[in-house]
Amino acid sequence: MPLEQLRRAVTATGLVLRGGFHPEPGDGVPGLPGGASVATLVLIGVTGRHGWQEFRRSAEFADAAPDPLDRWSRRVLEALAATLEAVALFPFGGPPFLPFGAWAQRAEPVHPSPLGLLIHPDWGLWHSYRGALGFADLLPLPPPDRRASPCAACRDRPCLTACPVGAFTLGNYAVERCTSHLDTAAGSDCLGSGCRARRACPVGRIEQHLSAQAAFHMQAFRRAQKRAHPSPERNRT
Repeated sequence: MPLEQLRRAVTATGLVLRGGFHPEPGDGVPGLPGGASVATLVLIGVTGRHGWQEFRRSAEFADAAPDPLDRWSRRVLEALAATLEAVALFPFGGPPFLPFGAWAQRAEPVHPSPLGLLIHPDWGLWHSYRGALGFADLLPLPPPDRRASPCAACRDRPCLTACPVGAFTLGNYAVERCTSHLDTAAGSDCLGSGCRARRACPVGRIEQHLSAQAAFHMQAFRRAQKRAHPSPERNRT
């Protein structure tokens, strides 16, 4: 399959083709049904505001059931995989979780940022991976883009000083400090407009999430953290 044909098929869903690579044994890519190896893996995701409106129009967004974005991503990508004779893989649904961060760094020029999120030279921190498609065939791919991390040339690193509760230091993220702040009146800016540390990054700033998009993701993060770390107060009977 020509890469441009694959790109058009992905774009038609509202998602974005994020790059691909030919897996090696150490990449941790699951085999195809029947036991054959994946010869080509392409990553699918969201960049900036691309995909948000398609998701907002979906049944999953409107049905009030848990994890609407994951359910929408699964439905869309499994349908696409069936059409393209591929297998769909996802970064959610674990544990165990597939190594999407390592795959992303094989597929395109993303690098760990001081916040721990992967940063892209064009999209900054405003991107994510919703899944991947594995193919039995060795599809032709363009030469790898090996641009350096934009963080290497960033002297001020405003991302590390913008958090109002100092939840970020180089190589460390105090999750409980962050989530506790979101539960206060002072945390309404982060909860409604997106993480201040993330917004402080100058790379790809034009691609920052829309307000509704940012609020959706922050509230989903808050709910996920509450499920993972329930308050003792809420567990009392």
